[in-house]
Amino acid sequence: MSLEPQEQFKNFVEKSKDVLILIPENPSGDAVGSAWALYFFLKKKEINATIAFSNHLSEKYDFLPKPEGILTEISGARDFVLSFNTAYNKITNVRTEKLDDKLNIYLTPEKGALNPRDFSFILAKFKYDLMIVIDSPDLERLGAIYEKNPDLFFEVPIINIDHRSNNDNFGQINLVDITASSCSEILSSVLDHINYNLVDKDIADCLLTGIISATESFQKKNTTPKALLAAATLMDKGADQQTIIRWLYKTQPLHILKLWGRAMANLNWDEHSKLIWTNLSVEDFVQSRASQADVLLILEKLQENYSEGKLFMALYNDTPLSTVALIKSADIALLKKIQPLFNSTLKRDTLEIKSEIKNLFEAGELISKKIKEVNN
Repeated sequence: MSLEPQEQFKNFVEKSKDVLILIPENPSGDAVGSAWALYFFLKKKEINATIAFSNHLSEKYDFLPKPEGILTEISGARDFVLSFNTAYNKITNVRTEKLDDKLNIYLTPEKGALNPRDFSFILAKFKYDLMIVIDSPDLERLGAIYEKNPDLFFEVPIINIDHRSNNDNFGQINLVDITASSCSEILSSVLDHINYNLVDKDIADCLLTGIISATESFQKKNTTPKALLAAATLMDKGADQQTIIRWLYKTQPLHILKLWGRAMANLNWDEHSKLIWTNLSVEDFVQSRASQADVLLILEKLQENYSEGKLFMALYNDTPLSTVALIKSADIALLKKIQPLFNSTLKRDTLEIKSEIKNLFEAGELISKKIKEVNN
């Protein structure tokens, strides 16, 4: 008789020594809460855990206890092995030497000269023995982590935790519950099943953050009695609902909220280049009593709210005859790739483009088209 997914999850986790926890680019509050909670739970079970994701993480999660060594790319997960057959000739000494862009390895044989046929080059196993993917309906949603490490996903077992009906069930174990409000709700039940007593205040805070974020503080239709029961159980364990709500929904100045509303009314999306963009007219600034200095904050809010995006752009007129476009991304390499196409300046994670096209929508369409050509 086959085991239930929760029991399979428990068996996989308890046999693992190094677990890689993966969440999508620009992770949602649910993904962050779930991943953070699982990290601390595994640590309490003395299992090595690492969280990895690419792109942006909002400062609004700074109140949560932070896991150590969060990765934005996976490197050093697999060794390259230089193997030598010592059946006929022992190696008595090994030393290395770094010379500019070279690393020389010196092997001293016990007798005579080394036979090149005794050498072989092999890839070692990945150091992770289990991956847990959270809040991702498919592997492509993991972005650069998946694109740059495809072998990892074929060689290491995957546990897939999600609540979406369009999930691809790509894991060896699929904890996919479409009746759940969130991954945090699913994980709350799973962790209780493994060891109820290990769920302390820090873990409860993380899980409740995920549930509150996914249900918009219990206002969305996905707020089921099961979600409310999970939240109540976490509060019994010390989760601070008021602190979580205060951080997730910090009051914004009225002019920012008005400008945000106008930006949302003009939103555009390019699926190919993963570009989300909006334009803000002079009237938008006047009516909201905002300034051009507030545009960066609007871009940050776009980044926080649209996990599928890689590039986030806002356009406005700096003069009656010219336009400025600000493009924000956590993928600096992509911004550097785009920069030569335009009259632009790159500052940290934001590219500023100057255009002589005064119509905001036309300027946005042209920039979008050029970015799409780069990504072909």
